[in-house]
Amino acid sequence: MLLADLVATSAAVAATRSRLEKRRLLAAALTAADPGEVEVVASYLSGRIRQRRTGVGWRTLGALPPPAATPSLTPAEVDAALGHMASLAGPGSQEARATAVAGLFGRATAHEQQLLRGLISGELRQGALDSLLLDAIAEAADVPLAAVRRAAMFSALSGPIAAAALQGGATALAGFRLEVGRPVRPMLASSAPDVAAALAALTGLAGTDGAAVAVDGKIDGIRVQVHKAGDDVVVFTRSLDDITERVPEIVDVVRGLGVGSAVLDGEAIALGPDGRPRPFQETGSRAMSTTADGLRGSVPLTTYFFDALHLEGRDLIDAPAAERFAGLAGAVPGESLVPRLVTTYPDAVHRFFAEMLARGHEGVVVKDLAAPYDAGRRGSAWVKVKPRHTLDLVVLAVEWGSGRREGWLSNIHLGARDGDGFVMLGKTCKGMTDEMLAWQTARFLELETGRHGYVVEVRPEQVVEIAFDGVQRSSRYPGGMALRFARVLRYRDDKTADEADTLATVRAITGLVDP
Repeated sequence: MLLADLVATSAAVAATRSRLEKRRLLAAALTAADPGEVEVVASYLSGRIRQRRTGVGWRTLGALPPPAATPSLTPAEVDAALGHMASLAGPGSQEARATAVAGLFGRATAHEQQLLRGLISGELRQGALDSLLLDAIAEAADVPLAAVRRAAMFSALSGPIAAAALQGGATALAGFRLEVGRPVRPMLASSAPDVAAALAALTGLAGTDGAAVAVDGKIDGIRVQVHKAGDDVVVFTRSLDDITERVPEIVDVVRGLGVGSAVLDGEAIALGPDGRPRPFQETGSRAMSTTADGLRGSVPLTTYFFDALHLEGRDLIDAPAAERFAGLAGAVPGESLVPRLVTTYPDAVHRFFAEMLARGHEGVVVKDLAAPYDAGRRGSAWVKVKPRHTLDLVVLAVEWGSGRREGWLSNIHLGARDGDGFVMLGKTCKGMTDEMLAWQTARFLELETGRHGYVVEVRPEQVVEIAFDGVQRSSRYPGGMALRFARVLRYRDDKTADEADTLATVRAITGLVDP
C-alpha cells in the first residue's frame, strides 16, 4: 500500500456525509493493507501518528522542500522516518531532525505533504474518524463491534486494535485489558439543561424523592488520569497525552497515597488564595508549560479525584459506581476528593448545585450509582448541569469580516449533529478576540471546500464551545430553531466532530424559552 492510497481514502471520507459510506471506505483501506502495516494504516486513518512526540514543530513544517511528482512513499516508511525523528536527542539533533523532515517530505507529493503535515502537527481532522474507525475495524475483521469497543477502552490508539482484530479476531481483542501505566479512554458526560432534567434522566423522578444519586461538583479544570505503580506515577490528559513532567504537584499527591497501585480519574485546577478557580486559561497554560518547577509556586495545581478504575491490583472498571466511589474514598484524603453529595432528595441536589456555583465552579455532574465506568463513551450514566447554556457545535462555514475585521474570517455558521450530517442553528461573531480571529482565519482556510460570495464553506471538523441565552423557533434554519445571543467561549481541539452535541440535545432545551 502507498501513502497515496491513504490520501485518497481520507479525501473520500471527508467528501461524503454518509456514515455507512465512510465506514465502508475505511474498512476497505484496512482490508487492503498488508498484515505488517495494519497498525500504522489504522493510526493514520484515525488522524494520529504512533509516536507521541517527534520534536518537529511548526517552523520546520513551514519550510518544506518541493513536492515529488509521483507517489512512492509507503505508510511503513513514514512510520520508520517518524520513529527516527522521535529518537533524536542531544547536540545536533535539531539539525538532524530538519534534515530527516526534508528527506521525508521531499519524497511526498503535494497531497501527501498535506496529509503528513496534518498528522505530525495533530491538526488532521477528518470528522468522526476514530469512532467510525472502530466500526470499520469490526466490519473489516468480521468481529462483533462490542468486542472492538471493549478493547478500545484500554488502548489510546486504534492501530493496535485493528491489528489484533484483523490478525487474531475476537480472541485477540479479548486480550486488551486495563494495565497500570497505559491510559484508559475517559468516560464522558451527557448534558441536561437543569437539575430536574438531569434527575429525570437518571431516575425518572424530576421533583420527588426517589433513587439515590451521586452529585459531583463540576470542576472547570483539565481532566487528568493518574496511574500509580509503587513510586512510579504517570499523569495523562483527556486526550491521553503524558504530562507527568509538567505537573509535579499531582505526582507528589499520588505518590503519597497509601496504596501500591491505582488508576484514578480527576480534574486539576489552578485556585486562587481564596480557594476560588482562577481563569481556565491559567490552568490550561500551567498544565502545558514545560517550566513547571518555576510556575508551581505562582500557579499551583489542585487535584480533585472523582473515580477509581483500579486499586491494589483489582480492576474496578466494571464495578458499580457506588463501589468505585467507596474505594476512592478509602484511598484518597478528603482534600483531594471532588465535592460530592449522595442523596435521594431533589431539593438537596438543587442546594448543592447552588453551593457549587457560589464557590465559583461550573455546576454539577449527576451520576448513576449502579453504572460501570463506560470508558470512551458518552452515555446516560453521567449527566452534567451548568447554569449557562453551552453547546459543543461544529463550524460549517465562515464569512469574511468587514470594517475592522476586514481580511479575517469572522462570522461562523454553527451546526449540530443530526444523523450522518449537521444542521445549522445560526451564526455568531461575538466573543472573538483578535488572536482568535487570526487563528480561525488560518484554520478555516485549511478546511476550505469551496466559496460562494463572502462565505467560505469548510469541512465539518472544528468543534467550538458556544454559550447562548436560549433557543427560539425559527423558520430560517432547517432545524426549525435558532440559538439566541450565541457567543464563542473557546475552540475545542480536544474534541472531534462526532463528540459535538446533537439536534436532539438542542430540542431538549427548547422548553426553556417561549416560542
